[in-house]
Amino acid sequence: MRSYRLNFFWFAALTIVVWTAPRAFVFAADAPPLKLVQTIELKDITSGEPEVSKDQLAKNLTTTRMVGVQNHFDHLTPDLKNNRLFVVPEDNKTIEVYDIRTGKFIHSIKGIGVGHSVMYRADIDRIFVTDGSDGDLKIFNGTTYELLKTVKLLADSDATGYDPITHNLYIADGGLDAKLNYTFLEIVNTDTGAQVGKIKIDSNRLEAMAVEQSGPRLFLNMTEKNSIGVIDRTKQAVVATWPLTCHINASVAIDEKNHRLFAACRDGNLNVLDSDTGKVLQNLPISTGVDDMVFDPASQRVYIATGEGFVNVFKETDADHYQAIGKIPTGPLGKTGLLVPALKEYFVAVPPHGATCAEVLVFAVQ
Repeated sequence: MRSYRLNFFWFAALTIVVWTAPRAFVFAADAPPLKLVQTIELKDITSGEPEVSKDQLAKNLTTTRMVGVQNHFDHLTPDLKNNRLFVVPEDNKTIEVYDIRTGKFIHSIKGIGVGHSVMYRADIDRIFVTDGSDGDLKIFNGTTYELLKTVKLLADSDATGYDPITHNLYIADGGLDAKLNYTFLEIVNTDTGAQVGKIKIDSNRLEAMAVEQSGPRLFLNMTEKNSIGVIDRTKQAVVATWPLTCHINASVAIDEKNHRLFAACRDGNLNVLDSDTGKVLQNLPISTGVDDMVFDPASQRVYIATGEGFVNVFKETDADHYQAIGKIPTGPLGKTGLLVPALKEYFVAVPPHGATCAEVLVFAVQ
């Protein structure tokens, strides 16, 4: 059953504010880029804490941890072969599985400390979960949800990147949670479950990464250094470090065709870099508290989910011009988003707040 929240969009449907350089507002009668079409209520995901004030939430949004809301979510993952959506409430000690089309609850994978990233390989029917508190990678049977293997890593095992050619999974871990002033990029082969490499990173905090498909590079958020680390996957080495002009970089995406790299920061800024040289070419304003960003090559759009409670959408008209085409409301700490091009839908997980239970908002891409 699809439920609608037209109150979010009654104004946006009439006019949306488009940001164009140099900092001028243009009003357009076009439809917003995202339209809410379904709300999946996660009734078992609740909070035992009082609702955080707007002032406190605003302070939390520009930190590395963004604490202050219980059961906030990490990254959503789709399984289109079996119509599943994997949802990660960090404080719930589970991975929740829902039907991606109907929103119906399917299963709760238990035995998780603090879940962060989920990767599903349909060809071998395996679910890979990074666990930050246990400091490991857990591998589950994709049908029975039985725990098959645990790969021991370090505390704060978190963000991942997958290489579909080698089937290697890259995992950020270590740092301050592991009582270290540096981190690692661990490499686990998902065919065998064996650890096949380990790259030391000179930063005590790492965030999301992007794996280049047309070459050997991986772009990693070295958040403590306020830089992007460029990893050569073949050499298993850091080959460059690119400084940013925004602060607390938490997400990264790449437009390989136009040689552009996008680094989103929690202070409310998006850096656009030349992906060949690392030079920052532009800075675009976004909402604060970003945690997820994706570039869609087909539509030339950038979708940015933020803890401030908005999804910022930019249209890339060419490699040097970006137009803000929407600022879509979601909810407090709705910072994790997922674009599923095959469904033409965008998903946002919003943690429980006040009397509202946790939910996943489903938007049709327009």
